[in-house]
Amino acid sequence: MRAFVFPGQGAQTIGMGRALADRWPAARAVFDEVDEALGENLSALIWEGDADTLTLTRNAQPALMATSVAAMRALEAEGFAITDAAYVAGHSLGEYSALCAAGAISLADTARLLRIRGTAMQDAVPVGVGAMAAILGLDLAQVDEIAREAAGDEVCQAANDNDPAQVVISGHKAAVERAAVLAKERGAKRALMLPVSAPFHCALMQPAATVMAEALAGVEIVEPAVPLVANVRAEPVLQPGAIRQLLVEQVTGAVRWRESVQFMAEQGVTEFWEIGAGKALSGMIKRIAPGAVTSAVGTPADIEALKG
Repeated sequence: MRAFVFPGQGAQTIGMGRALADRWPAARAVFDEVDEALGENLSALIWEGDADTLTLTRNAQPALMATSVAAMRALEAEGFAITDAAYVAGHSLGEYSALCAAGAISLADTARLLRIRGTAMQDAVPVGVGAMAAILGLDLAQVDEIAREAAGDEVCQAANDNDPAQVVISGHKAAVERAAVLAKERGAKRALMLPVSAPFHCALMQPAATVMAEALAGVEIVEPAVPLVANVRAEPVLQPGAIRQLLVEQVTGAVRWRESVQFMAEQGVTEFWEIGAGKALSGMIKRIAPGAVTSAVGTPADIEALKG
């Protein structure tokens, strides 16, 4: 049994998806449609632009989605189908890529939603007020306890439960820094402050959640072709109303990636195809489900290897 998984922010690189667009007209059409939906030449930024500009949240989110959906269209052109997967899932913004690839939200609407989401998340907290840190070597329960201790009257909470030994925390900068020190004292192998522009997936993102509730209310969502294993529930969802609500909750809620992969593995998924840029999810999956086979699907060579 197979699952298709879609990467989140941090996987972006200049040039991603270009070889797919050069090889498959269906992949190029994705970038063209995203450019049209946004009213700008995002594909030029992705393929030839400045890395710092691409990394801006408002650009990285639709760019990564476009690359993932282009990779899925290239797969389809070679005879694979979204329904070859038992489940789809995505890490944070990757959830939008998964829903678009599975036909639940149109490509144009997904691009516009991610531009709104990226801008709203960037604007929710003034630069310098929030922070995120990766805690390596402690599990979720340990990190939850440390975050609560460190918070005081500020916000500090687990934002991404990525794998058994990597939990990302998010919140007020001072609280996150206190938690990083505590984590080291409690036996964490490392506590790394992350180079992010905002504290994602915590209560400080509530202004962005409000913006997304309004944006999502005006967008058609239909049942995806295969179930989405949702970030905030770590269980499958098909009903459009539930998907809409979970996408709002996801802005302030934790990405329960470890539990999502565990769920899929328990249902019999043995193959995970990472659709789009990078291989970060594959690394996490191998630590969560050591017997699983992972495949990156981001270049023509990757797709040729899968055909073989």
